[in-house]
Amino acid sequence: MSFEEKRAWIYAVVALLVPAGYFVVVLGRLRESSAAEVAYVWPLLIATGTAMVLNMAATIAAGAASPKDVGPRDERDVSFERQGERVGFSVISLVVLVPLGLAMAGVEQFWIANGIYLAFVLSALASAVVRIVGYRRGF
Repeated sequence: MSFEEKRAWIYAVVALLVPAGYFVVVLGRLRESSAAEVAYVWPLLIATGTAMVLNMAATIAAGAASPKDVGPRDERDVSFERQGERVGFSVISLVVLVPLGLAMAGVEQFWIANGIYLAFVLSALASAVVRIVGYRRGF
């Protein structure tokens, strides 16, 4: 497995696990109070920061574990990343229409903010999956 494929796997795992933890915590709070009363801002900031730090740390650890794999990216790496970014952009462009509609409808900020976060998460997952599929099957 190339280092760039490892990076795609790291990105996918982090983009899946951290938001899952966030949504379990925050949506669990809805059982006890209304959406307007749920404290979600700090958990959202912590989840975002945690995802960034975990992604960087895991990438560094993967590079340190197999330094011979770390090297210049080739055409294939660039192509897979480009395709992943295209798909990720398309996903976020479509999914963010939901929180936009919620904002226009005057729905509480909780749902709008979490809808935007979900759009970013789905975009990251789609981008990573496309890159992984590219490495595994090519396109």
